[in-house]
Amino acid sequence: MTDQHQNKLTEKAPGTRKIAVLGEMLELGAEAPQAHWNIGQETGTYGVDFLIAVGGDMAKQLALGAAAAGVETAIVRDNETATQLLERILSPGDTVLIKGSRGGMHWQIAQALTSQPITGILS
Repeated sequence: MTDQHQNKLTEKAPGTRKIAVLGEMLELGAEAPQAHWNIGQETGTYGVDFLIAVGGDMAKQLALGAAAAGVETAIVRDNETATQLLERILSPGDTVLIKGSRGGMHWQIAQALTSQPITGILS
């Protein structure tokens, strides 16, 4: 995240920010790029202040859609990097939504943030 993004995110009072961590939806087929872009754009409708898109090409589409709606974004490759970013930017009272396909195991981000053991799909 650039200093410019960090400064914009901190413009809102800590504890009032809405942060979405969205992973790729893995089961969409040919409609996947447009569907991801649309979901990204919807984050603006719901008042999200910052989107962390987790994954590869479809995460980029999430971020592009969100940026088109005026939402600050970051794209990260994996859950560990998403967790590290959240640990840097979170303030008490901020609201965080974490969502993605089961295959992305994004619950691991919540587990890490709450000091729980990290589990996999078969754990």
